[in-house]
Amino acid sequence: MKKCLIAVDGLDASGKKTQTDLLAQAFAEKGIPCRCISFPTYDRDYSALVNMYLDGRFGEDPQAVNPYAASTFYGADRYCSYMLDWKKDYEAGTVILANRYTSANAVHQLSKLPPERYGEFLDWLTDNEYNRLAIPRPDAVVYLCLPPEQSMRLLEKRCSETGAKKDIHEKSREHLENSYRAALYSAERLGWMKIDCDRDGEIRSVEDIHNEMIERLRAVLPGLGL
Repeated sequence: MKKCLIAVDGLDASGKKTQTDLLAQAFAEKGIPCRCISFPTYDRDYSALVNMYLDGRFGEDPQAVNPYAASTFYGADRYCSYMLDWKKDYEAGTVILANRYTSANAVHQLSKLPPERYGEFLDWLTDNEYNRLAIPRPDAVVYLCLPPEQSMRLLEKRCSETGAKKDIHEKSREHLENSYRAALYSAERLGWMKIDCDRDGEIRSVEDIHNEMIERLRAVLPGLGL
C-alpha cells in the first residue's frame, strides 16, 4: 500500500483530536488500515524539552524561547516518535493520522517573528524536519481555522469543565492572535487544506466539519479509497 500521512492542526480548542478520531473511524469503516498519533507526545521521555518549555521552565512568556530553539524541541519529539514508534506502520502502508505535526511549529513558533521573516522561517522549518531530520512529509495538512476569540472562549470552557492547567501558549491572548495570523500565512504558502470551523460567528457542528474534511480529502487523495 502507498505510504500516507495526514496531519490535522489548528489553534487550541479547534477540535483537532475530535476530527482526527472521526477521520480514523471513517477509514476503519472503509477497511483502510490507519493509526492515530498525537504531538507533543507528553507522556514519553523524548518530549521532555517540550514539557519544560510549555510548563514555563524557560520563562512564562512564549517569546522567552526563540522559535528556532522551540521548534528544535518539537522536531526532536517528532523524530524520536517516528523512529521508535510508528515508522514500521507507516512504511507498511498504514495511514498515519497525526493530531498536530510540523504544521504546529508553522503556527505557534512562526508567530513569534515579524511577518517579513515568515518565509525565511518556513523554509528553515520544512528543510530541517523533512530533509535533515528526514521525518515523513504529510500528504495533506488539514487546518481547522478558528478565530482567536472563539479559541479563547472554548479553551476557557474546557479548562473550567476539566480543571486542566493552561500551558504558556494557552495563557497568552497575544500569542493566540499572532498564531492565527501566522497560520493563515502558512496555510496559503504551504498549500494546507483550510476548513473554517465557524460560520457567521457560530461554531459549525462537528459532523458538518467532518463531512467537509472527508469530501476534500477524497478530492486530493483519491487513491486512498476513502
